Amino acid sequence: MQPVMCIAGQNLFPHDPVARFHLSNGASLHRIHWMADTSVKGRKESLGLMVNYMYELSRIDKNHEQYESRGKVVYSEAIAKLLG
Repeated sequence: MQPVMCIAGQNLFPHDPVARFHLSNGASLHRIHWMADTSVKGRKESLGLMVNYMYELSRIDKNHEQYESRGKVVYSEAIAKLLG
């Protein structure tokens, strides 16, 4: 998973429109699920990965601002551990 996370972390904004929607609306990246969508389409579009987003009402505005102004994606401690 480490190489995928490194590649993903190099882009300022996500390619995926669903990710852009949630992140631009103030969600944080909460969990990553490996091999969650093993269909041909799922493997082609996202290497089988699926994610959960979390909306914390008290942080939505701050998360939105960080994402829109600096491209910063707020993520959980679990994601931080994956990134090393």
